[in-house]
Amino acid sequence: MPRTLPGDGPLALVMDVDSTLIRDEVIELLAEHAGTREEVAAVTEAAMRGELDFAQSLHARVATLEGLPVEVLDRVRSAVRLTPGARTLVTTLTEAGHTVGIVSGGFTEVVDDLARELGIPSVRANQLEVVDGHLTGRVLGDVVDRAAKAEFVIRLAASAGIDMDRTVAVGDGANDLDMMAAAHLGIAFCAKPAVREQADVAIDEPDLRLVLDVLGIDPLPQADDEGGHPLA
Repeated sequence: MPRTLPGDGPLALVMDVDSTLIRDEVIELLAEHAGTREEVAAVTEAAMRGELDFAQSLHARVATLEGLPVEVLDRVRSAVRLTPGARTLVTTLTEAGHTVGIVSGGFTEVVDDLARELGIPSVRANQLEVVDGHLTGRVLGDVVDRAAKAEFVIRLAASAGIDMDRTVAVGDGANDLDMMAAAHLGIAFCAKPAVREQADVAIDEPDLRLVLDVLGIDPLPQADDEGGHPLA
């Protein structure tokens, strides 16, 4: 059933990226090229269940990428697959005057291109360090962790002049819990059990058009929105 937000007017919706906006975990796509995918996937899974500190787990996973040539990023961008319904969700909301942002524990080198492709101006993610054309196995600056994601929701709403009662957060992993709690409506999307239990609403089918159903908003028709590779 639709979940109405208090009041009327524009709303602000913030989405996680990996396994939410896209079907993939970018760190695992990168790790495939380093021969460490199995190791990295196991750490990612534990972190998304909330069993590991996200920042520590990210540093450990990124360390396995040391020495990869920067050209690998182009191949990973081409491999990324949008979640079905992503274009419809974003286009429907933005054309109706709502605000959409994406925040990720992933990497700007991929997330920024996704944001441009979908017409999303507000984005935050981690940045990989590159020296002499190779990844160093480190990230630059503060890690975008669960606290940073919550802060992003609050700042996005404030910058758009939208009350927190008109905010929505969509995510799948433990590092999304703080932003889902900060928003008025937290939506678990094909999420881990711990996230599903704490969310206001759970969507178990991998189709982002269902977020519009939750909000009671009719989708705009989109001819090409079955997922696929947006950056290929």
